[in-house]
Amino acid sequence: MTDVLVAEQITKRFGGLVAVNKIDFSIPERGIVSLIGPNGAGKTTLFNVIAGFYDPTAGRISFRGEPVIARSRRTWLEPILWLLIPGVIGIITAMLAVLNEPTATIILGLFITVGALLVILVIGATRPPAYQRFLRRFGIFHSARPNDMVVAGLGRTFQNIRLFPNMTAMENVLVGMHTRIQSTFIDALLSTPRDRREEAQVRVRGAELLKLAGLRGREDELAKNLPYGDQRRLEIARALASDPALLLLDEPTAGMNPNETKQLTALIGRLRSDLGLTILLIEHDMRVVMGISDRVTVLDHGEKIAEGTPDEVRRNPAVIEAYLGAPAS
Repeated sequence: MTDVLVAEQITKRFGGLVAVNKIDFSIPERGIVSLIGPNGAGKTTLFNVIAGFYDPTAGRISFRGEPVIARSRRTWLEPILWLLIPGVIGIITAMLAVLNEPTATIILGLFITVGALLVILVIGATRPPAYQRFLRRFGIFHSARPNDMVVAGLGRTFQNIRLFPNMTAMENVLVGMHTRIQSTFIDALLSTPRDRREEAQVRVRGAELLKLAGLRGREDELAKNLPYGDQRRLEIARALASDPALLLLDEPTAGMNPNETKQLTALIGRLRSDLGLTILLIEHDMRVVMGISDRVTVLDHGEKIAEGTPDEVRRNPAVIEAYLGAPAS
């Protein structure tokens, strides 16, 4: 079975604090992997590195076979590439001026030079995938940003719910689809057939995701008016809207009662069986972890202290000590 994500020697320091230290970690395709550990163990920090929120201090991460997160390298060369094409056009324009070419030709050359520079700067700021592949041919590497990871196929939820409270459930889900929509600003402005067709398609897909998440019939309710458990499910539906290959769930059952926890655990299982998703979750409820995980990785003080099947981790002395403390001597 291939690995969707492979992390090698991931380290993250905040000043003198080592939050994550030399973590090797992989997630197999269609697997459900849980990341557990006491508070302050480094779980959310590792999550944020994987999602592109933090650049690692050291180490690298590959996603779906492509290097995506590591220390940036040779970035000094990028501005030189930006100036290469406009510079060549500018030199030609200057030569035409020296040769007393018509003024209109020189002005056109200047417009082309400025236009090319603006286009290149926009591309450099947005960093589309094709541009990043182009840079790698010159050995230039930028660590992925959160939006890059979403485009690559990663979705996530957060430890603290981050919905748009004054938008409806359907609108929250539609926001999650923006990276997969082909219509442009011009299409929306002119209400082109492509825009209308795609708008209808995404609303159908949004309704399907809300139904999958157990929110059928609640499409038009404001997110802030939904019960806590439904807000958790809505956040999952929004993450699914970006059509991810890997879904990161940060304490998805936090604050839920036993019945809500049971329903959400069943939903996570369906995401793997029905949608073929790979799932990584942080979870403190050990009943959820042990009942749904294929593999469990345990962190403590930024170090990986155990990894294996739920049964293997449950019996591991280092895990017992991390959670319960060392026995009295």
